Formats: sequence, structure tokens, C-alpha cells
Amino acid sequence: MAVSMSMPILIVDDYNTMIRVLRNLLRQLGFSNIDEASDGHAALTKLRAKEYKLVISDWDMGGMSGAELLRHVRSSERYKSTPVLMVASDAADGAATQKGGATSYLVKPFTAPTLKAKLISVLGNF
Repeated sequence: MAVSMSMPILIVDDYNTMIRVLRNLLRQLGFSNIDEASDGHAALTKLRAKEYKLVISDWDMGGMSGAELLRHVRSSERYKSTPVLMVASDAADGAATQKGGATSYLVKPFTAPTLKAKLISVLGNF
């Protein structure tokens, strides 16, 4: 199945600069339907309102952490199979994200080619 470059993607991070970086990199890769949430609570609200095909979330956020958001997503019948790419500060956190049910993880700092490789591993070629 081909990856739709207009598929809805949700970026979740409590750091606005990281949201901008991810949004810009996704646009450079050709994706166009990108929403954002500043924390896990806002993400859950957006997830209830729209069917996202990919969630990219920070692991370490204030309020509701990425781990808590991931538990909510994986316990939801609607989103339990949605790919979730977690952004972690180091490989140890990355391993924890996968134990928590993340599809894959990305360690900061990262580049556009690294993001693309992770997205291909999660979504398939595009």
C-alpha cells in the first residue's frame, strides 16, 4: 500500500521549537496534512476529533508524558494500531518507548534523512 503524502499526522511536543522542526522536516519530505498538540491532553482531544494515520510524540513532556499518551493510544480501540513514532533524548529512553508500545523511536538530535529512514520503517516507502 502506498503512503499518502496527505495522510493526517499529529505532532505532540511541549517544546514549540521541536514542533516547528518536525513540521518543517515533514513538509520537506512531502507531507502536507500536519497538526500539532502541545501536550498529551491536547493530543487526546485532537485524536478524538480526527483520525490520524501517524502520531509523532515526545517521550518526555510536562503534564501528560509521552508514556501516558502512548498508554491511552494503545488502549483505544480506534488508535491501538496507529503507528506512533516517539522522540527520545537518548537510546535508553528510546528502548523504553518500544517497551511501552511505540512503533519506533527517534533519538534527538536527528536529521531529515534519519527522520525519513524512521518513517519508511514505520509507514513503508514514499
